[in-house]
Amino acid sequence: MNTLKRVLKNRFNIESSFVLYVLLLFFFPIQAQVSSNIDNSIIGKVLCGYQGWFNAPGDGSGLGFKHYKNGDEFKPGSCVIDYWPDMSELSSKEKYPTDFVHANGEKAYVFSAANSKTVNTHFKWMHDYNIDGVFVQRFVLNVPREDRYKNLNKVFDNCFKASITNKRLLAVMYDLSGSDAIVENTIQDWKLLVDTYGLNNANKDNLITYENKPVVAIWGVGFKNRKYTLAQISTLIDFFKNDPKYGGCSVLLGVPNYWLTLDRDCIPDKQVHEVIAQADILQPWTPGRYNSLKAADLQVEKIKADMVWCQDKNLLYMPVVFPGFSWHNQKKGKDPLNQIPRLKGEFLWRQFFNVIRAGSKSIYLAMFDEMDEGTCIFKVANDPPVGKSPFLNYEGLPSDYYLWLTGKGKDMLNGKIPLQMEIPKYP
Repeated sequence: MNTLKRVLKNRFNIESSFVLYVLLLFFFPIQAQVSSNIDNSIIGKVLCGYQGWFNAPGDGSGLGFKHYKNGDEFKPGSCVIDYWPDMSELSSKEKYPTDFVHANGEKAYVFSAANSKTVNTHFKWMHDYNIDGVFVQRFVLNVPREDRYKNLNKVFDNCFKASITNKRLLAVMYDLSGSDAIVENTIQDWKLLVDTYGLNNANKDNLITYENKPVVAIWGVGFKNRKYTLAQISTLIDFFKNDPKYGGCSVLLGVPNYWLTLDRDCIPDKQVHEVIAQADILQPWTPGRYNSLKAADLQVEKIKADMVWCQDKNLLYMPVVFPGFSWHNQKKGKDPLNQIPRLKGEFLWRQFFNVIRAGSKSIYLAMFDEMDEGTCIFKVANDPPVGKSPFLNYEGLPSDYYLWLTGKGKDMLNGKIPLQMEIPKYP
């Protein structure tokens, strides 16, 4: 009888140990994932907008020179970009020929965001210059347009994979411009992205989070001349935050610069404030709203007033900075080239200084790659093509200057260099 008891006791101990082992085996990998030391919180980050909307013949999209051409043609005298991309680091398979030529007579080439290798290079630049990541722009208007939607998904896939490879952060920013069916199209698209990439899973190291929830952005809330309504925006916010399968997100709203006073670029509707209060992060749009160092300085008191309102509603305030502005070629010469001068980085740096001294905890930079409106910070050619279309360069500064300066802005945000109005010296 005693022998039988010992056998049963030993068997119980063995089975208990096995059960414990199985539990540990499954529990600790999950714990390891949850307690990842990757800091993907939006706090302390400088994040750029990434348009990813450039295409070229031969890239597989069938969209031609999208966002290069003005009308149907991309040739000298007909284009929409005011800067020319620096192609020196791209391989021959990433270079798409154009009718433009450089001063030395060499053919000029452009890139396509449909090329995964090129997008990976862009994210590598972010890594190399200490830029945290991007909000990938996603135009809701393109969801029902088969050819453009296919390309949109290809570009996002390129970005998602590049963010993992280069350990950068990423989130989706839905741009509602030009669309009226924003609820059905946005929800349809988001479900596809969640099913494919798990974008509402906060444990993914490459996703931007706020308060331990993945961030999704809705841009274009409260602007004039829009086809959609504030009620539709409210529906989307509720979906992103509360849907049992596809929700669980923190919502960022891109709003007019004068959202607080409900004037100038904002519709005069108090419901704007009610909708904003539903969200988690607020991002007022500033490109083109001021054009000099003095005007940029005047924004400080406005930012402080914005932040008081946001703090009362428990919203994170994320200001937008931009390096300059020019859309001369897009406007067919009607607007001046170099409309808002960069001042060799002084204009951007002053904005970094101002938003940080106002108390900002994170910063959005418009944009990483937008050559159309001359707000790009990625590498551009200092020897752009010559001819009927005039192009800007970085005023003789190195092609990586604005990548470097943006990294310094992040250092100042996080106290790694002193808060200073004086622009740092390029090494």
